[in-house]
Amino acid sequence: MTDSLETKMPALYIGHGAPPLLDDPIWSGQLNDLSGTIVRPKAILIVSAHWESAPLTLGATDHGTPLVYDFGGFDPKYYQLQYQTPDAGALADLVKSVLPDHQNVSDQPQRGLDHGAFVPLMVMYPDANIPVLQMSIPSHDPKQLFELGQRLAPLRDHGVLIIGSGFLTHGLPYLREFRIGATPPGWSVDFDLWAKEAIARSDMDTLMNFKELAPGMPYAHPTVEHLSPLFVTLGAASNANSAPDVVIDGYWMGLAKTSIQVA
Repeated sequence: MTDSLETKMPALYIGHGAPPLLDDPIWSGQLNDLSGTIVRPKAILIVSAHWESAPLTLGATDHGTPLVYDFGGFDPKYYQLQYQTPDAGALADLVKSVLPDHQNVSDQPQRGLDHGAFVPLMVMYPDANIPVLQMSIPSHDPKQLFELGQRLAPLRDHGVLIIGSGFLTHGLPYLREFRIGATPPGWSVDFDLWAKEAIARSDMDTLMNFKELAPGMPYAHPTVEHLSPLFVTLGAASNANSAPDVVIDGYWMGLAKTSIQVA
């Protein structure tokens, strides 16, 4: 992995799993391999399913960004994790510069990285030597999120890796077993295949109407926050008509860990 100068970065939508992902050699290996194919970013802007806040809000920027242990029932070791990244103040200023003047942006300097951000990043960039800024999900309207991604797209020309972090299926209440190798339920497979087909066609209208059109609903997404970051990533694409690449496939605890990269 080489340093970026002014290389145009891709944008990603990734599944972030849960803290045990850090001990899963298969998925950790896939995420590590993915980061190895990408030029080293100058900074990372991440939108996680686990921060819903309007108006649009930017999190902590100081060196040594804290973590939000927003999970329960896991091994105590996961509550000792640290991921202290460099100051991201310059990235916060850059983000604000590409948003329209009428966009209301808040700062929450005490808000650290939640597990939707730090778990995958600890695998992809374990040295914690890249500035990371987390942005809230300000709306769950796919069109608004797509437009937000379009606004953020110029950041890619400045060496910023944009990551939407969620889960392509997230029907936790409907899972019958909680183990990494669990057989995926039909609703998870059906939604996953439907979404990948629509993504391959660059069919944004179909994707944006997932509540009405997608098989497996509402079980695949009884709440939509884990799919919402997908639309930010799709909006950040250089060409909305160019199909993204599926860079990680398969299932984890029965949920689709499908991840995509847009050029």
